[in-house]
Amino acid sequence: MKNIIVTLAVGAALATAAIAHEDVKNPTVKARMELMGKVKDATGVLGGMAKGEMAFDEAKATAAKAALVEHAAAIPAAFKANETDPKSTAKAEIWLNWADFTEKAAALGTAAEAMDTSAQEQLGAGMGGVGGSCAGCHKVYRIKK
Repeated sequence: MKNIIVTLAVGAALATAAIAHEDVKNPTVKARMELMGKVKDATGVLGGMAKGEMAFDEAKATAAKAALVEHAAAIPAAFKANETDPKSTAKAEIWLNWADFTEKAAALGTAAEAMDTSAQEQLGAGMGGVGGSCAGCHKVYRIKK
């Protein structure tokens, strides 16, 4: 039953994200929003397992970690073009402080790479670094929703 609820919640979140991106006119902005959605999905799996909200599955945790590392590496390229859209939550500070922004993206990848996905207890420790990286970037470079 718990797995069904988690599956429905994840499905609803993905549907909401897809609808939110539907109105984005700029394809560059839409692509980077979709990338950040993938980051959110991977961290959601890892965080859910770490908190015990979903059953720990080492293979799924390892796959989510690999996805997070891959997506973090893609962030600079996705944001390289200084483009905007009314639906975008990216602040102009990204392009004004490009070196810092790319360092923060690299820090996310480093934190994800360092995660131990062999047991639920290890995920919690690793999620601290990942969450800190996400928050550090969002506080400076993302418009609050």
